[in-house]
Amino acid sequence: MSKDERDLGADGVRHEDSARPGPEEHSSATGSQTHERLGASGVSGAAGQEPEERADAGMGESKSSAKQGSFWKELPILIVIALVLAFVIRTWVMQAFYIPSSSMENTLLVGDRVLVNKVVYQIRDIERGEVIVFNGDGSWDDPTIVQPPEPANPISRGFTWVQQQLGAAPTGKEYIKRVIGLPGDTVECCDDQNRVMVNGEPLEEDAYLHPGSVESHTEFGPVEVPEGYLWLMGDHRAISYDSRLNQNNPGGGAVPIDHVVGRAFVIIWPFDQAGALSVPPSFDELNESDQ
Repeated sequence: MSKDERDLGADGVRHEDSARPGPEEHSSATGSQTHERLGASGVSGAAGQEPEERADAGMGESKSSAKQGSFWKELPILIVIALVLAFVIRTWVMQAFYIPSSSMENTLLVGDRVLVNKVVYQIRDIERGEVIVFNGDGSWDDPTIVQPPEPANPISRGFTWVQQQLGAAPTGKEYIKRVIGLPGDTVECCDDQNRVMVNGEPLEEDAYLHPGSVESHTEFGPVEVPEGYLWLMGDHRAISYDSRLNQNNPGGGAVPIDHVVGRAFVIIWPFDQAGALSVPPSFDELNESDQ
């Protein structure tokens, strides 16, 4: 009997089982292939994911290091920019000043810090009643001004200079007073009530003078303020060494306008003294007459 005949059943139909591979051959072939694929897949998955995580971590560390390196490289540039801006603002815009004497009490006390606007007088004229900071070199010699001690070494000098730039220490060069007379004004003291007069108009100064202080303890004038000059007085008239006591100096006691640093417009320290330095109402009528 041939092989084909043996594979035929009784009904002459070939049995399907005879065409299939045996169980061992089937399981062996498929089983080995499946295990091999699963094994390969499992290993490649586990081994492939770990390098990716390590790569991501390494990339994160690299970016962090790059950011830190970039910050330290940019820091000197930022410092230079900040210093330049501070210099520009201090020189041409605004500056803090330390009050070195008691000549403006009680409006300003020794140790107060004020902000001075350096731009305002580039835009408009000075007005009577405003508190200004100016350089008195060549026109005034105020013995009440606190002179800062000369530091003994360069480090101390540098530290003192920084304090002066921040308004935390006196410079010994700048003065602060109130504007009483403008160029062309006639200033004198006193009328029958001991009041200072400007262009014949008496000033009511009780609101800002030191308590118990009179308008002037020294008679003067009439004085015509020269063109380009200002007549300045302190609010503590009993001790203020101002235009009244500098009449023998150049300018006859008046101060050149080009010596003015700027207007002190606000007290910034101490906090309980902080507030605006506004023009007293007693000057309103005089200032309105100029407009």
